[in-house]
Amino acid sequence: MIDWIEKKLAVWVLTPRGMILANRVKQALPHADLFASQKLGPGEPYTPFFVLARDLAAVWHHYDAHYFIMAAGIVVRAIAPLIRDKSRDPAVVCSDEAGNFVISLVSGHIGGANELAVKLSTELGATPVITTATDVNKVPGIDVIARDQGLYIENKAAIKYVSMAFIRGEPVPVHDPFHLVSPHLPSALMEAPSLFAPEKSGIWVDYMVHDLPEKVLVLRPKMLVAGMGCRRGVTCRELEDHLRKVFHAREFSVNSLSKIVSVDLKADESGLLELARTLNVPIEFYTRDELNQVKAVPTPSSLVNKHIGAESVCEAAAMLATGQPHLLTPKTVGRTVTLAIAEIPFIS
Repeated sequence: MIDWIEKKLAVWVLTPRGMILANRVKQALPHADLFASQKLGPGEPYTPFFVLARDLAAVWHHYDAHYFIMAAGIVVRAIAPLIRDKSRDPAVVCSDEAGNFVISLVSGHIGGANELAVKLSTELGATPVITTATDVNKVPGIDVIARDQGLYIENKAAIKYVSMAFIRGEPVPVHDPFHLVSPHLPSALMEAPSLFAPEKSGIWVDYMVHDLPEKVLVLRPKMLVAGMGCRRGVTCRELEDHLRKVFHAREFSVNSLSKIVSVDLKADESGLLELARTLNVPIEFYTRDELNQVKAVPTPSSLVNKHIGAESVCEAAAMLATGQPHLLTPKTVGRTVTLAIAEIPFIS
């Protein structure tokens, strides 16, 4: 469930009556930004826009959602050149200026437009209009569950196969060893993972890579931590090549990488910082004193201790980040990089 009080919402208004509605939304969601046609003139605190499509395009990705108080046809024409991917597009909702209906238009599930439409309807006393098939048929939206559980959707095209199976009341095989998805699905819609078959949809929730039928939806839990050490001046390419090589050898998905960790002496290492940006994960650094608190690392190094004052970097950092006394992958050594992998525990 998305907390819209914490999200960035843009409200777009064409008419004075629409501004009355916008101000009611602003009272309920104080962080909302109001954009109104410059034809309305002064008197209300808002940012004026001159050409809706042009000015919307300039801030399209600056907001988690856009709420338009105007005819749906105007909105459709304005957003048509901007929408790209339902997993990344902001939520779009619109309503008539009388506040009778609030319509979820774009990114109903992952973007949260359906939830926003319900939220706004509650505040305005309006009727929410939701047209996504799973909602209409009152079955779980697997993409909403994945979003709420922080799962990376690896093959978005397979969402439709799972959704259609649910709509038809057909159970699908579910592999979910960490119990991240299955508690949110009715038991009648789940089968054992041994029943995966080419002609069926299914759900695979794991960081392990497996050869699966095309219709199986693959969801990656963000639960792997990469502890990394490196030589000064190492390139992002060298670091990434080693990381991907190790992940591939262990049959781990890089899409399950949660963060990179290292020693604070590497906090200014441009290759490491670039790697974190490239893989779109956070990077954290620990002091040598913190690393030395980790006992029983598999492969301590007196040479590393001599140079930086800690017996272990990659292994100790990975263990420290996860709070686990063991590693999935002990230290692997490349020409300019070391890497260890640990697992963040999930409590089911």
